[in-house]
Amino acid sequence: MKDNQASFCRSPPVMIAGGRVFVLPCIQQIQRISLNTLTLNVKSEKVYTRHGVPISVTGIAQVKIQGQNKEMLAAACQMFLGKSENEVAHIALETLEGHQRAIMAHMTVEEIYKDRQKFSEQVFKVASSDLVNMGISVVSYTLKDIHDDQDYLHSLGKARTAQVQKDARIGEAVAKRDAGIKVITDVC
Repeated sequence: MKDNQASFCRSPPVMIAGGRVFVLPCIQQIQRISLNTLTLNVKSEKVYTRHGVPISVTGIAQVKIQGQNKEMLAAACQMFLGKSENEVAHIALETLEGHQRAIMAHMTVEEIYKDRQKFSEQVFKVASSDLVNMGISVVSYTLKDIHDDQDYLHSLGKARTAQVQKDARIGEAVAKRDAGIKVITDVC
């Protein structure tokens, strides 16, 4: 048996994380659950933010069944024993996406875009508390991409660029005025 698997014997039930196990055929049966780290691409398409702007967000999460914690491993066995790694990944992905969508709905586009770290931390925190009850730990979550189909983010960038250019023109005009005043005061 590999170190990235846990085995479970039925009749009587015994959990063995890693290591070896002796199984009596016809009396006992062995089932394995993968302890590999899973990378999930968490996509939430066209979610309406707090101010009603639809945006799409993609996050990347690393999750795994926690084999070191006996309680979490027991919870994972209850939920996932007999399921494939893909089925476990799908359940974790659906949970993460649901939390990601809920957090997007409570934030504005500006908050998500300007404070990606805060958004990522909120998704990590909320999803972790839910997934830990299933025996899955969230190793990491990172916000990968934010985009929208209505050019809202592009417009935000244009507004900020226009403000910076305006401030630069005002600063240049003030500097020229001050230089002109200095020349006049030096001449007099």
